[in-house]
Amino acid sequence: MSAAITIAGVPVGPDADPYIIAEMSGNHNGDLGRALEIVDAAAEAGAHAIKLQTYTADTITIDADTPDFRISSGHELWSERRLYDLYEEAHTPWEWHEKIFARAAERGIAAFSSPFDPTAVDFLMGLNVPAFKVASSEIVDLPLIRKIAEQGKPVIISTGMASVAEIDDAVRAARSVGNDQIVVLSCTADYPADPASANLRSIPVLANAFDVLPGLSDHTMGIGVAVASIAFGAVLVEKHVTLSRADEGVDSAFSLEPDELAALVRETAVARLALGESRIGAKESEREGLRFRRSLFVTRDVEVGELIAPDNVRSIRPAGGLSPDDYSLVEGREFRVAAKKGTPLSWDLL
Repeated sequence: MSAAITIAGVPVGPDADPYIIAEMSGNHNGDLGRALEIVDAAAEAGAHAIKLQTYTADTITIDADTPDFRISSGHELWSERRLYDLYEEAHTPWEWHEKIFARAAERGIAAFSSPFDPTAVDFLMGLNVPAFKVASSEIVDLPLIRKIAEQGKPVIISTGMASVAEIDDAVRAARSVGNDQIVVLSCTADYPADPASANLRSIPVLANAFDVLPGLSDHTMGIGVAVASIAFGAVLVEKHVTLSRADEGVDSAFSLEPDELAALVRETAVARLALGESRIGAKESEREGLRFRRSLFVTRDVEVGELIAPDNVRSIRPAGGLSPDDYSLVEGREFRVAAKKGTPLSWDLL
C-alpha cells in the first residue's frame, strides 16, 4: 500500500480515521441555500470534506435526443431521461462554488470537486481546491486525468465499470506527470447499487496491484457496506448526502441523511480501531479477566492426610491454582499440609 497522503492538512491512510467525503452531487435541488445547508450538515456530522461535481450540461454532453443520449428504459431512477436534461438539472452552477467552498472553510471541512473537462480543472484551481476526484465514467479520459494530476494535488479515482487494464492506465497517467498522491476507490456504478455487487474483497487487490491507497465510493443504501469496507483496508469513503430523502432530487434515493452520515463517521472510526493486529492471544485490556479464569482451589478447610476429593477441591474462579485438567492427576492424593478454604491448589500441598 502506498504511503499516507494529506488533504487540507488531514492525513489519509491506514493509521488515521477513515476519511469521509460527503458528496453533494445534485442534492441541492437547484437551490444555493439548500447547498449551503448540506455543507453545514456535513460539517456537523463530522465529515472531513464536502465534494461537488463541476460541469455543465454542455461540458459533459451535447443537446441531442437520439437513443445514445437517453438513459435506458427501465432504469430505477432515470428511465428514458435525456442526458442533457438530467445534467442540466443535477449540475452545480459554477458561480455557486466559491460560496460553497467559503462556507466549508468557515465550518472547518475541506471542499473539492470532480472536474469533467479541462476548463473545470482550471476553474477549480482558481479556487485552490486541496484535491481532485475522477468520476468513474471519466477513468478512460486519460488526457483529463493527466491534466488533473499535473496540478500536484491528491487524485482520487473511482473505478466503477473499469477493468484492471483501465485502472492501470489511469494510475499510470497520473504518475506519468509526477503525481503519486493517488487514492483508488472500489465502486459499483449503479444507482442505487445492490450490496451484493459491492465486491469489497477487491479493495486489497486494488491496493496491492497498483500500490495505492484504497477506498470506497459507495452507492448502496445505508452505511453497512461502507463500514464493512474498513475491514478490507479502505482508508477513504465517499457517500452521497442529502438533507432529507423525502425532498427527492436526482440522487436522493441512495443518499445519506445527516444522522446517517454522523453514524458513518462514528462507526467507520470504530471499525478501524477494531482492526487491531494480526495476532491471537490475550489483549492488555483483558489482564484483569485473566485473574478470573478457572483453576483448582481448596473449597473447605482440610487437615494433613486428607485425600483430595470433589468435596474439598474443585475447579472454580479465580485463577492461581493448578489447571482444571490436572484434577485427574491429583484426585485421591493426600494433603501433605493443612490448608484453609480458598487456598489455590499447588503441588506443594500434596
